[in-house]
This record gives sequence, structure tokens and C-alpha cells, in this order.
Amino acid sequence: MIKKSIFKALPIVSLYCLSNLAVAEVQILKASTIITMDDKNPRAEAIAFDTDTKKITAVGSLKDVQASAPNATVKDLGKTVLMPGFIDPHNHPILSGMTTQAPAYWIAPYVGYKTWADVQAKIQKEDKAAPAGQPLVFNGVDRLLQQAPAPTRDILDKLTPSGRQIIVIDNSGHAVYFNTAVIKFLGWKDGKPPADPVGGSYGRNKDGTSNGVANEASGITAVVGPVLPKAIPHILLSTAKWYAYMASMGITSTSEHTYGSPMYKGYQALASVPDSPLRLHVYHMAIDADAGDKTTWPDPSMVRKNGIKLWADGTPWLGSVAQSFPYLENPTTKKAEIIIGPLGEKGMNYTRLQLDQMLDKYTPMGYQMAFHCNGDVGFDVVLDAYERALNKYNLMGTDHRWRVEHLGAARGDQFQRAEKLGVTVSLAPFQYIYWGDLLDGTMFKPEYGSQWQRAGDGMKMKTRTTFHNDGTVSPPDTLRNIQHMVTRTTMSGKVHGANQAVTLDQALKASTINGAHQLKREKDIGSLEVGKYADLVELSADITAVKPIEIKDKVKVQGTWLGGKKIDTAKFIEQITAIDPTQHQAMGDAALKNAHSH
Repeated sequence: MIKKSIFKALPIVSLYCLSNLAVAEVQILKASTIITMDDKNPRAEAIAFDTDTKKITAVGSLKDVQASAPNATVKDLGKTVLMPGFIDPHNHPILSGMTTQAPAYWIAPYVGYKTWADVQAKIQKEDKAAPAGQPLVFNGVDRLLQQAPAPTRDILDKLTPSGRQIIVIDNSGHAVYFNTAVIKFLGWKDGKPPADPVGGSYGRNKDGTSNGVANEASGITAVVGPVLPKAIPHILLSTAKWYAYMASMGITSTSEHTYGSPMYKGYQALASVPDSPLRLHVYHMAIDADAGDKTTWPDPSMVRKNGIKLWADGTPWLGSVAQSFPYLENPTTKKAEIIIGPLGEKGMNYTRLQLDQMLDKYTPMGYQMAFHCNGDVGFDVVLDAYERALNKYNLMGTDHRWRVEHLGAARGDQFQRAEKLGVTVSLAPFQYIYWGDLLDGTMFKPEYGSQWQRAGDGMKMKTRTTFHNDGTVSPPDTLRNIQHMVTRTTMSGKVHGANQAVTLDQALKASTINGAHQLKREKDIGSLEVGKYADLVELSADITAVKPIEIKDKVKVQGTWLGGKKIDTAKFIEQITAIDPTQHQAMGDAALKNAHSH
């Protein structure tokens, strides 16, 4: 059942307003209804904000809001419904922009390329159409959903007779594929790759020549990095396109979960232009030598450093997950070359000692920790490491808000333990939405696959569970997350693990106020309350008044506001286009170096 009690049939509530507004420049917006996500004042008719401070000054009935600022102009939005801007607390804007937005090509199954045949046709089409010598980057080939083979050198050579450099990135984020032209460009003598880089590897034929495959971040960077300047000549603009894409989905705040220092100038540039649509919160890669350095931006309301990013295990789409149960052996998992396992702790990227050492290094600095983790065994190890560090540094019982991300294979009891430790979790609905039909019965036994992404269990936590998308692995589609987590349906409409469905109230909170709390911004964003930033999403209909299964069909994002400014994404793109791209190309290499699977 969907809890609608705080949304339906509510009277316009009493006014909440700030005093001393005589000299403020105030604007008022009237909507058909305003869903505030503030339990004290859940519905309103109008909202006022100070265009100087960019913060809300009144929320309530139009009469009362006007009384708080008699000289303010009123903009009537007609049938539009307002909500707090959506918050996606885990993303990767630079990597996502440069590998999914033009001039790159996104070939993932959920953006229209459902089969390997579709992917082949797209590669052939663009190879034929592109100017001679122009390298091309394709991202999102999926060994499971598209049942694609590994597109090795020989396969890509046949698809691209032009002889141009072709890069194809695996949807898992673990591998990259390339043709003979790339091998020649890299200058590998006799077509043989150099020694494997630390933490990565190159695919080799029996004669030692490259088969056109590189694995893991270090291998991917060594191959793609030299090709990038010509293939993606304006990485800042590519990132801006991802920003605009997120804004088109109603998102006003997000994160960079693989931050490195070379990204600093790029994110400052994106935040500095008038129509910048997103507030950004960065989590610095724990393996970087300068990860513990204090980093500040000129306007911390737009960009700020929140914490440290660590990795527990790998990706469920290749089998590199620290979990206690095996994959099923069948033609689907065999073709995708899934590691059957279970790997248990062998699926961990770091030893427990290494995790303890990293937590010992960064915990005294006061940072929020954030762990990538998919497997149940990995989650146990992370919680053990967290408990040790929290006790050692007297943080148990404090408001630390340490995080764990994704958690596809997590158990219900693990959420209970996390709550006792004060740990907050961010779930990845896209794993269930797009892969759910395979997870249940093809990849895993139903007792495991049907329970993948235990949103129902996660929402029982008092530590405010959130939902996230995860560029480049999924589109930043918050409304889709809400629809499918409430109905517990996959893209095909099938239901697996109906016991893990959530209420509409829970899904909305997971995408707004809970995200603000997880990012430590609940005093600034996440709900429409006096004193918070006027970050808004315009919707075409009241999301609580339509059937949950029809949310994506009947509720459309019409625009966003950031700090009381209506965002014009076309102007934003123009503003970024005017910036010299050469000073920002290094952030692309940093994004590749820090890329891991999701």
C-alpha cells in the first residue's frame, strides 16, 4: 500500500516566514500545489524567496505569502506542481559527460540499443559518417543485457573499415575494447602491449599481440588517455552536457564520487557561470596521495568537499563481487564470462588491513567516509572496519553519517547493523530496474535475485536511506527510480521480491530530504522551508495524484530552479562553450584513472 496521508486532502497551512524583509528583493511563485517535503508544513500554494540570498522567505497560502512581501511580484505557474529539486547523492559527472555525451556515443541497452546487432549498426553508421581520421568513442556495450561478445580488435576491425581509431567502453566500467588503429597510435611495437600496469591488464593473443582489450582503471587509462584529446576535445563541455541532462531530470544537487585534484578547476568553472544547474559535493579517492588535503571552492554553497571514497569490491555484471552465494551457470552467464564464484572475501579490492589503514589515515581528519560495496560479504567487512574505526576514534553515537553505496546483495540484518552504527546507505535502484529480470533466476537463485536492492528493508532504517543513479552506468532518472521502487517493477513490468517495495512517501524522501541529509546539507536543501535555498523542480502533474505505475507517463519535469533562479540549460551550455577547453583536459585523465565499476 502507498502511504498518501501526508499528501492528499491537506488544507493550505499556516505561514512560515522570515522577518525584516523591508529591503529584500523578493519573488513569489504560485503553483497548482507545492509538495514541500517538510512534515511540519507538507503542502502549500505559494513560495517566496529572496533573490539576493537565494533562500526561501515564506511558504504557505498565496494570501499569507503575499502579506509577508506586499511589493513582491507574483509569477503564476498555472497547473505546474513544485517540489524540492531532486537530489542524486552519488554520481560521476565528468566521466559520464565525456563517455555518454556528444561527441561520444552512448550505446547502452537502456538508451535504445537493446541488442548487439543494434550496437554493431550504430558503430558502422558512425564510422561511415565521421570525418576521416576522427577517433570515435562508444560507451555502454553490455555483455549481459545485450548478450554481446567481447568486441575485441578483430571484431572492431571488421565493423570499422575506415581504419579510424575506435574505443568501446564496457558498461561495467571494467574494460575497454579497441581496434588496430588504436594499437598503432599507441606505438606498441609489433602490436604487442607493454607489461601490465599495476592494478590492470592487457588482453593478449597467443603470439603476444594485443587482442584489443584493456582491463581495470590503469589499463583503461593507458589506452583511452592518449586518444581523448582528439576524440573528446572539450571535456568541460561534455561534462556540462551531463549537468544539463541531470537538470532535465529534475536534479539540482549531486556528487562527484571519484574526485581527484585535477578536477578542481573544471568543477569551479562549471559552478561559476550564471546558469549552472547543480550543487556538487565531492568525495576524494582514498588512494590519491593528496586525498586528505583540505579543499575549498570560492562558493561552497555550489561545490564543496564532503569526504573520502573507498572501494570494497567490484561489479555484479562481471562477477567480481564479494558475496556468499554463486552465480548460476547457464548460457547467459557463460556468454558474459561471469565469474561463477562465490568469491567471498577474495572479491575484495583491498585487504581488511588496508581498509583499516585508510580509515586510520582519514578518520582523524573529520571526513565523511563513503564505501562502494555490492556484495553481502563485502558489506560485512566494511561494517567491521567501520565499527573498529568508530570505536577507536570515539565516533560511535555521533552524527558522523558514514556511507555505504549500491549494496545490491545486502541482507536485511546488515541494514539493521548499519543503523546501529549510525551508517547511512545509498541504494542503486537502476540495478534492479534494468537487470532485475536477469538477476532473479538467470544470474542467481530466486531467493537472492528477487531480493536484489532491498529497498523495503533499507527504508526501515532511521539513518535516512537514499536512492541514487550512477553515471555512466545508468541515466539520472529520478522519476523512474521512484516509480519502479514503489511498484517493484523492472523495465519489462515484471515484479520480483514484492516485499521490497516502498511507499511513495519513502521514495520521495529518498530522492529529496534524505539525500540532503546524507550530503550533510539538510539545513540548506532537500525540502521547501524558510531559510533553505530555493532549489525547485517543476512537474507537470501532482506525483501523488497519479497511479505509481503511470508516474513516468503522466509526470514530466518541466524545469528546475537553483537558488531562486530559473535554470536555462541552453544558456548554460553556451556559457561553458565559451571557456577555453585546453586548461580543463586533464580532468578527463583523472576521471579515467579513478573509474571503477558500479
